[in-house]
Amino acid sequence: MKKQIIILLLLTHFSANSYSVLDITITQGIEEALPIAIAPFEWQGQPNELPVAMHLTIANDLARSGRFITMDARDMPQTPSQFNQINFADWRLLGMENIVIGNIRPQGPGQYEIEFRLINIYSGEQIAGFRIPARRDQLRRTAHRISDIVFEKLTGVRGAFDTRIAYITVKRAADGSKLNSLQVSDADGFNPQVLLESPEPLMSPSWSPDGKMIAYVSFENRSSAIYIQDILTGARQRVANNPGINSAPSWSPDGTRLALTLSKEGDPEIFILNLASRNLIRITNNRAIDTEPTWSPDGSNIVFTSDRGGSPQVYQVSSSGGTARRLTFEGNYNSRARYSPDGQLLTLVHNDGGGFRIAVMDIANRDINILTSSGLDESPSFSPNGNMIIYATTRGRGTELAAVSADGRVHQRLGLQEGDVREPEWGPFPPL
Repeated sequence: MKKQIIILLLLTHFSANSYSVLDITITQGIEEALPIAIAPFEWQGQPNELPVAMHLTIANDLARSGRFITMDARDMPQTPSQFNQINFADWRLLGMENIVIGNIRPQGPGQYEIEFRLINIYSGEQIAGFRIPARRDQLRRTAHRISDIVFEKLTGVRGAFDTRIAYITVKRAADGSKLNSLQVSDADGFNPQVLLESPEPLMSPSWSPDGKMIAYVSFENRSSAIYIQDILTGARQRVANNPGINSAPSWSPDGTRLALTLSKEGDPEIFILNLASRNLIRITNNRAIDTEPTWSPDGSNIVFTSDRGGSPQVYQVSSSGGTARRLTFEGNYNSRARYSPDGQLLTLVHNDGGGFRIAVMDIANRDINILTSSGLDESPSFSPNGNMIIYATTRGRGTELAAVSADGRVHQRLGLQEGDVREPEWGPFPPL
């Protein structure tokens, strides 16, 4: 069993195209999805110079959440951009409940002002409306921000469209060599940014709480080491290069420490590294393999995977050390746990004989709800609003990313146009 966990830690064998954009499709939504129309935004600049089809980005965001049914612009009875242009009777006949209208105005070279309104068709009232200035390179992000506002106003849950994901890909050349890549992209898979490429494996990306840095494991010198890299500048520093295993970094909620797995004293154990002083504190002390630590949202506890009971299970220990407490008892395998943002749930990889599937466990009552069925799933990570879980899954043609809602009702497939991708980690909310 120890060998199995080491394989989970160290093995990377998937091929992928490092530069492909993720293609996100809904494979299962919810029956009570809300109908909504996103009318094409009026462009008030020169003809044929519309910088981005903003309404399409918003419509795609909302549709991909699985909680909305968006109307094709070709089916709309009219395409209003102002409140007084809406014929409410026409929209009511179509059963439409809400509509988003807007316009884009040029404000100088490369500068724009975007105005939008969210309007309830049945009450005829405006629910939300803002004017947002943006540069040309910020227009897609502005569309995501509008999607977040609409999502929150209509569901009561903060939207997570204006967030990012990190993941690992491997590009296989014709001669059989591999180029490993650590990438960051928008939550919808657009704007991929390559942070690092290496012929050796890259693993375990972990976002800092402010979303400015990523910690990860690199084997570029033929041994594992943990690095922290600034996403904007590309500057990086090596923070752990001990003999043996250096693996599974996880940021503390205040961004001052990393929980990690080190085997420098023998068996792999959980340590906490103070990033300012570089002091190490050993948190676990057991002859078994302890790995995959992650912090609770309040920083008081750490959950981790251990085979100390004979099979991989999830344990919890105080972040100041002490006696570890076993959390999972259902199934013969539970690993790679991650807290929900409110600290009430854990998502994890669960196997009860039916394969490795993504599940959610209620920490209070230990109930486990299995969310997926493909049989070889790994690396679950909550969205920052706790609404969705991104994970990696192996299918007939290889490994791809997928997502499932925390209640299991919405399923998405996030596939690269070519190759495989794995070890996703959903980033935090951007600053308000």
